[in-house]
Amino acid sequence: MTIRVVRLGSPRLKDEGLRIGTVRRPPRGVPKSEFAAQDWYDVWYPNLAPSADLVKQAQDAKTAKEWAAFAKSYRAEMAVADNARTLDLLAALSHQANFSVGCYCEDETHCHRSVLRELLRERGAQLPLEA
Repeated sequence: MTIRVVRLGSPRLKDEGLRIGTVRRPPRGVPKSEFAAQDWYDVWYPNLAPSADLVKQAQDAKTAKEWAAFAKSYRAEMAVADNARTLDLLAALSHQANFSVGCYCEDETHCHRSVLRELLRERGAQLPLEA
């Protein structure tokens, strides 16, 4: 069993399971009834997305120092009790079921999902070896 960290809208992988969208906003121009069919996500869970201010900070980050500042701030948001409990829950579920979490960004290294992957790993989540 594993939790995969994926780019939303990409083709689903074999045995990927439920896809959770950890994004601030739903995909533009896509009817809600088509989210799953078009490989966006099955469930929208914006609680694990960066706040609107942090999304802007991440988009504006051009240097390693600016990206590190974003990552630190995002980690602080995820340390809030409700978010931390959600991360603990997902880490525990990854030992029982296949599912995925993701975002739209093309480059994972410049996306909150890279930090989300680290947070899940730190909590003992089962992640695929290629991750």
